[in-house]
Amino acid sequence: MDTVSRLIGLARLAASVDKRCLLGRTTVMDVPDAGDGEAWFHVLLDGECTVDLPSGQLALKAGEALVVPNGERHRVRTNGPGRLHGTVETAGESYDTIRSSHTEDDVIDLFCGRYTYGSGAGAILFRTLPDPLHVNLSTSDSVAMLTTIMRREARESGAGTAVILGALSSALLAMMLRQSDHSVPLWTAVDDPRIRTAIDEVVTAPGEDWPIARLSETASMSRATFIRHFTRTTGMTVGAFLTHVRLMTAAELLSTTDLTVATVAGRVGYKSESAFSRAFRESTGQTPAKFRRSTGSHVVEPHL
Repeated sequence: MDTVSRLIGLARLAASVDKRCLLGRTTVMDVPDAGDGEAWFHVLLDGECTVDLPSGQLALKAGEALVVPNGERHRVRTNGPGRLHGTVETAGESYDTIRSSHTEDDVIDLFCGRYTYGSGAGAILFRTLPDPLHVNLSTSDSVAMLTTIMRREARESGAGTAVILGALSSALLAMMLRQSDHSVPLWTAVDDPRIRTAIDEVVTAPGEDWPIARLSETASMSRATFIRHFTRTTGMTVGAFLTHVRLMTAAELLSTTDLTVATVAGRVGYKSESAFSRAFRESTGQTPAKFRRSTGSHVVEPHL
């Protein structure tokens, strides 16, 4: 299985399109904080708008998408003269429709939805993404076709539309994660094939010993060159990358198997259970045992 597919599988991803926003000029729409294990996304099909995030303003144009990995509240605004107006919402079977309260003339067509993910691997994956993740979808023919299908499905809303839009939104995230032309490095979409080879090897076998010397040899680079290129193209250190991948795999093992914590630690490359437990707690906020209980698994750990 390829790296992006494996990561999305580990994350236990689900997606839903909650609203279609057909807004006129001079309109503001506030998006509240998402719940735990949720990330907002927006796909702009037509027009232009501004998204106000705590970290700053971002211009969104037709053919672009935005993911807010931490699910923080933000505001969507359309340009126009005079004071800003609010919105009115109409409930629908598959999704709700939001329009400007003062006009029927639409200047943007915006899909708004959320990704939900698991508290272990999913939370780790979304925490490693640029915040926000802003992608120009128009550079990819396959993504353009996908958004065209989303628009058509929304227009012809019928039986199964909610499921279809959710599945298309999940596919959209996969395409975003493998698209390399981002303004900030995205480790899932490295365009250097040598670094990509090293990443794929680790994701495939995270429990093996991966010293810098072995990784640089896998990438056919010198040690110093590999470290420099890896940090530049992924936006993280080699050590941070190894930790992320190993703990994502560990979260999956803790959720789906009856392996002891010590065995899981060994499976993902940790030489001691204490070191693994400390790293897992720092990354997820829970001990491995508590995380396992929260997922509904009831494995009895042996007394040491």
